[in-house]
Amino acid sequence: QVQLVESGGGLVQAGGSLRLSCAASGRTANTYAMGWFRQAPGKEREFVATISRSSNTYYADSVKGRFTISRDSAKSTVNLQINSLKPEDTAVYVCAAKDSWWYRLPLTASEYDYWGQGTQVTVSS
Repeated sequence: QVQLVESGGGLVQAGGSLRLSCAASGRTANTYAMGWFRQAPGKEREFVATISRSSNTYYADSVKGRFTISRDSAKSTVNLQINSLKPEDTAVYVCAAKDSWWYRLPLTASEYDYWGQGTQVTVSS
């Protein structure tokens, strides 16, 4: 089992920045990739970014150039630096982990095995 705890959300003005963190604990040795998703009220969960054990990354088109995902393997932590925030970025941001090897970077929710509770990001205009 892997436990995930997010932190770093908050209320920020448009154009501002936030740094989200996801701390993983438990059986993390075999974690293949970790990712971030977000879900706005009334909308489906949306892929944001993912990073593999070897630090390969992939981003949703809507966040490319503004979001940066990184990992600190020693601390079993994945971070999401969010810059140039827009009101449409308002959502609950959820961390996810893919256990064991996978043939590609996991981009859909169904490919992930563990989920955190999420952290709220609210962007005011």
